[in-house]
Amino acid sequence: MGKKLKEESLDSVDSSEYGEPAQYDPTFNGPIRKRGCTDIICCVLFMVVILGYMAVGILAWLYGDPRHVLYPRNSTGMFCGIGLNVAQPSVFYFDILKCATSINVMAAVLNGLQCPTTQVCVEKCPDVFWALNPLAYLPEAKPQDYFNQSLCVPSFDLASTKLNVKEIVDQELCPFFYTPTISVLGRCIPDVTALKNIPNDFVNTPGLPSSINDTVNGIRNATGDIVNGFNAKEIGVRIFEDFASSWQWIIAALVIAMVVSFLFLLLLRFIAPVMVWVLIFGVLAVGAYGIYHCWWEYDNYRKSTVSITDIGFTTDFKVYLQVKETWLAFLIIISVVEGILLLTLIFLRTRILIAIALIQESSKAVSHMMSTLFYPLVTFVLLVVCVAYWGITALYLATSGIPVYKVVTLNSTQGNCGQIGGNVTCDPQTFYNSTDYSWCPSARCIFIKYNNEGLLQRNLFNLQIYNVVAFLWCINFVIALGQCTLAGAFASYYWAFSKPSDIPTFPLSQAFIRTLRYHVGSLAFGALILTLIQVVRIILEYLDHKTRAAQNPCARFLMCCLKCCFWCLEKFIKFLNRNAYIMIAVYGKNFCVSAKNAFMLLMRNIVRVVVLDKVTDLLLFFGKLLVVGGVGVLAFFFFSGRIRLPGSNFRTEMLNYYWMPIIVVVVGAYLIAHGFFSVYNMCVDTLFLCFLEDLERHDGTMQKPYYMSKNLMKILNKKNKGPKKGKGKD
Repeated sequence: MGKKLKEESLDSVDSSEYGEPAQYDPTFNGPIRKRGCTDIICCVLFMVVILGYMAVGILAWLYGDPRHVLYPRNSTGMFCGIGLNVAQPSVFYFDILKCATSINVMAAVLNGLQCPTTQVCVEKCPDVFWALNPLAYLPEAKPQDYFNQSLCVPSFDLASTKLNVKEIVDQELCPFFYTPTISVLGRCIPDVTALKNIPNDFVNTPGLPSSINDTVNGIRNATGDIVNGFNAKEIGVRIFEDFASSWQWIIAALVIAMVVSFLFLLLLRFIAPVMVWVLIFGVLAVGAYGIYHCWWEYDNYRKSTVSITDIGFTTDFKVYLQVKETWLAFLIIISVVEGILLLTLIFLRTRILIAIALIQESSKAVSHMMSTLFYPLVTFVLLVVCVAYWGITALYLATSGIPVYKVVTLNSTQGNCGQIGGNVTCDPQTFYNSTDYSWCPSARCIFIKYNNEGLLQRNLFNLQIYNVVAFLWCINFVIALGQCTLAGAFASYYWAFSKPSDIPTFPLSQAFIRTLRYHVGSLAFGALILTLIQVVRIILEYLDHKTRAAQNPCARFLMCCLKCCFWCLEKFIKFLNRNAYIMIAVYGKNFCVSAKNAFMLLMRNIVRVVVLDKVTDLLLFFGKLLVVGGVGVLAFFFFSGRIRLPGSNFRTEMLNYYWMPIIVVVVGAYLIAHGFFSVYNMCVDTLFLCFLEDLERHDGTMQKPYYMSKNLMKILNKKNKGPKKGKGKD
């Protein structure tokens, strides 16, 4: 009796500080059915925000054009890869040297927004060196013998033109040189790695620098910082080919991950005690080996005359491992940790048994409500919808503006072309038919940017902020909806007096409908609190990124402290919200009352909370490691060709990158395992809160019988009194 009282005193905290224990209610037998709407004001606010979010999406759809970022434009503003240029997906720059702001005045005037050279849509980017032969400038030379029609301005015909080569070059109707290029985001960018092989005859080409080095440096400056040898399109095509040849096996591996996760959760009902104790003693065994190894190393260096004071401070940390003081410190630290773990195991063994029993009970609950394992698919679909809507809205908002065209000169030394300053707008549809700039043959009307002077454009930044905040709120609401729904289903299992006969029909559907009908406001309230904290964290990250170079050590320390504090606050709010949603699902009260009651209940049983949380985390981490590691290793051996299935036509030689399907399988297996185990984790948390309420509300008498399983009652030395045989039934 004294032992029992001692254990209960460890679990309980002063009730005057964290509220009074829950009182017995003869009418309570599970999630309250007669309930009303909660947090209506927040519900209305959330609906208004959603309507505003829809309005922002409609405005973005009406005024935005994602083609601005999905497809490149030529000099006239036409898109490459669609419409009339569907067969020409890439844009080619005639004179790439004019794109360098450091050597071209016009490019500097345009602030790098556009390259002041003719740009045409081409079917394929050039992959060879070519420069116009100086003989082409002779009077009898025919342009069609020197230029490539596919790289010239589409409206210009080499066969019928009466212009000579010099006039064609001056008006940039055809390029007079090009180098090997690669297509990056639809732009033909010079391949920097090929510039080392540039022909020497480039120095004889009129219009190019007289030095090969100057030409190479000019091209490098114009193209910017390009990753050597990177070809995004080629890699993308190869990855697509790998998926096309291995998608059946990827799906098979993901199915295996799903089956293993499912079986693991079901088997926890039988193997949870063994697995938990094996993991606990495994940790202790690792600690014991660490103590032995540290003592062995310390004994080896004990006779050494070199001490840590002789070494001082050095960045070579291997040196510290060669002195006895280091291993002595390790020995003391590991021994202290090992001692703490042993004492914790001795004094908290009953709480560990309770945690194991709750884990087993959770496995039973899941086996009685198999549909809960597939609810993460609903959450996943809703999250995909939110992410897709946010991304599409952001894209359309970013492109909501009409194109702006300005008059530029391609050759400022020609005639009076130097008078063109690049600040006069124009219309490409009518520019080439007018005579306004007849005094400058190289004048062109080219696309510069998108107009930002309209009402919508002036508020784009505010709308993008609204888009982000509404997106975070929706994401957190969807997660809250899933947690509250699952909590309602699992609570109905726990509070069923005779299991499974008293479990309601379709408990998951009932919980989902009940949550949407009554508690949208409460879920939105909790999601809003979490969203505001996440917004603050985003702002801190933005400020840290922008001011990192100018910060002094004190400012950086303060910024790190703020980021750490808000990270901890976000974790705490997530934990509090999770338990508040459980109380909402059971009792149907508003968010603040539910959060308060959940917090008080947990604080009155803080030791049990900590033990259960750590034991569950350890077990589920091992489960994820088992699923992801096992399926990942299997995928590695299969896709790398180390395992060959009889009768299969698949060979690893069919893949360009065999690691790509392995990565997909590992990521997919983790998401599947996380989805299954998140349901299980929610089940454990729900049953735990119900278990604590059960202990406070009931005493095992005929009037107030326990709802917990016989296994839990046995661990706590409790039992139901009375003739009813159904009480406490597993």
